[in-house]
Amino acid sequence: MIKKIISGVCAGILISIGGTVYLSCDNKYVGAVLFSVALLCICIKGYSLFTGKVGYLPEKHGKEEFSVLLLGLLGNFVGTVACGYLLRYVMPATGTSAAASCVNKLTQTTLQTFVRAIFCGFLMYLAVSIYRDSKTVVGIIFCIPVFILSGFEHSIADMFYFAASGIVSLRAFAFIFVVIAGNAVGAITLSLMTLVCKRKEN
Repeated sequence: MIKKIISGVCAGILISIGGTVYLSCDNKYVGAVLFSVALLCICIKGYSLFTGKVGYLPEKHGKEEFSVLLLGLLGNFVGTVACGYLLRYVMPATGTSAAASCVNKLTQTTLQTFVRAIFCGFLMYLAVSIYRDSKTVVGIIFCIPVFILSGFEHSIADMFYFAASGIVSLRAFAFIFVVIAGNAVGAITLSLMTLVCKRKEN
């Protein structure tokens, strides 16, 4: 159990680093590309990232898989929140940028947030599955900047942004919950459709 949580914490730390470099870059395109370093390192090291694992539930959905997923999500939360508050203290500009971003996020309707999260789930599943199936980082390098520049919502990155912003409210927690659900729906849906296509080919 501890190992699963720690693996999630490690992934949360890397997502926090990705979020920090994105917030720190004056050029959003450069920042979006550099953010992909986070998922690249997570995949190579095998850390537990919720958005990278939830899409595989249709293939394997036993107690062990759910345990890895939920404990990893807990670790993701701990890692991003700890890093968010720490970096907010040592790098005030990061906190200011995160706050501006989070205020805008909270103006979205629940449906807008949910749909944006679904599309991020699509891309996250693609990024990780391409890496696993083809042993190439192409999916990561392209899918991550695409979801960021498109304005799609990534639950673990948003955990970091809200922690760094200092915004703590029921509305913020509800926002994160909706994004988690949307990411899961997107990743699982695309995974299921992929499995159906493979079965028809066979």
